[in-house]
Amino acid sequence: MFAALDQKLAHYRDLEQQLYDPAVASNPARSNAIAKERGALAKLIEPYLELLKLDEAIREAEALAAGTDADMRSMADEELAALRPKRAALHAKIEDQFLVDPSEDFSKLIVEIRAGTGGDEAALFAGNLYEMYSRYARTKGWTVEEIGHSPGEAGGFKEITFGVTGDDVYQFLRYESGGHRVQRVPATETQGRIHTSLATVAVLPEPDDVQVSINMNDIEWETMRAGGAGGQHVNKTESAVRIWYKKNTPDQIEVKCQDGRSQHKNREQAMRVLRTRIFERQQEKLHRERSEMRKNQIGGGDRNERIRTYNYPQNRCTDHRIEFTAYHLDAIMAGGLDEMIQPMRDHVKRERLAAAAG
Repeated sequence: MFAALDQKLAHYRDLEQQLYDPAVASNPARSNAIAKERGALAKLIEPYLELLKLDEAIREAEALAAGTDADMRSMADEELAALRPKRAALHAKIEDQFLVDPSEDFSKLIVEIRAGTGGDEAALFAGNLYEMYSRYARTKGWTVEEIGHSPGEAGGFKEITFGVTGDDVYQFLRYESGGHRVQRVPATETQGRIHTSLATVAVLPEPDDVQVSINMNDIEWETMRAGGAGGQHVNKTESAVRIWYKKNTPDQIEVKCQDGRSQHKNREQAMRVLRTRIFERQQEKLHRERSEMRKNQIGGGDRNERIRTYNYPQNRCTDHRIEFTAYHLDAIMAGGLDEMIQPMRDHVKRERLAAAAG
């Protein structure tokens, strides 16, 4: 890892020198591209430079601790006791950042949850998942923004789409895509029988305008009256929008937004969702080209792939990809999702470090 870090450090310093080049400074597009690449590298390089300083301080303290002066040895031992834990924590942070591909470093996501098999109970569970992710986001200091939803007849959601924004949000939520199965006794069950239902989750990185450029001539728009609750506004205003995108896709992409109180807001939200879905399709080819290790160990993120089971009678939550089980389902549903997410991140980290070393 350190040989690769030294190479990245050299590239980082080269980018810094390029920014001072008058030819680069006079070219805004090139200058912005270099600055963006340097900024992405800085998240790794700055901690690495701090680690190098710590290593030097530790070496100096170890030399003093090996000396003959008792007072100096005592001071050095105290300094080492403080420096070594700090160094270990920084090293772990660098490992995490080292494994982040700059092309996968997103601070904005769009999450789609859809009720699957199970009727009303599946819709209720989709609502439970939305609440779980919303609570988890708050513990991380992230922002959650609802984009659109279709309510279930007995509560919950047939489907709900929402945005999540915050530092490292994709690194924590990226492996949530797939099928989520729930086993519990529905409130309407009079015989006390356990039912199994399913909801699917898709975690989609939200790209910027540079990553996905859309030609508006490839889009067809339709306006309509919003459905569902909304009183007079629903009946009198054609604020809902539906868009179709037909270029370079095996199947056209359709997006509908009606939750906003204005047609302008719904058009804006629909374009966000469309851009994200186009980006997802562009990334599918890259994902297929990745190593079999990643595909086998963490799954492909397909919605049809069952990744987790939530068993309420046993207060149990199981991740089937890594055969990990926690018996704190109540805490997990209350937002303590790190108990399931961190083992997956640790697993992926070990696999990627092994691949980098080999």
